[in-house]
Amino acid sequence: MFSDTITDLAETTLTRARSKSMMIATAESCTGGLIAGALTSIAGSSDVVDRGFVTYTNAAKQQMLDVTIRSLEKYGAVSSAVAKEMAYGALIHSMADITVSVTGIAGPGGGSVDKPVGLVWIGVCEQGMAPEAFEYTFGNISRNTVREKTIEEALKLVNKKLI
Repeated sequence: MFSDTITDLAETTLTRARSKSMMIATAESCTGGLIAGALTSIAGSSDVVDRGFVTYTNAAKQQMLDVTIRSLEKYGAVSSAVAKEMAYGALIHSMADITVSVTGIAGPGGGSVDKPVGLVWIGVCEQGMAPEAFEYTFGNISRNTVREKTIEEALKLVNKKLI
């Protein structure tokens, strides 16, 4: 179901989180729950994965993660501000110690000059720390490839935080 790279990253993420007794939650838009899916496809992940939020619409982001309408209107759903708010919202609405969020334009449509297809923001937030967000531009490649690259980069980011 997932590539060997994603499976390896998910296994490493679980091992590192387990070694630190940390729980993980995801807040996903463009990946539609696939990050949580990659983590939970591994047996025994329930001791590390708390939950996943799939917040595809702006309303879901507001209702489930407390993303502000101000950020959505001022910056748009695909932005640093929203990725940070999603990561923080997942943290406060879960039992997790670390969260990862993704919001982006997987395509093939939906892009613009300012926000092209393949633009993804990945957020991360740890208990006691301010949320961070990182921009990735994968290019106008296939929808599935944008999503796969997003899963990989999100897991890499969480792994770096767990070192």
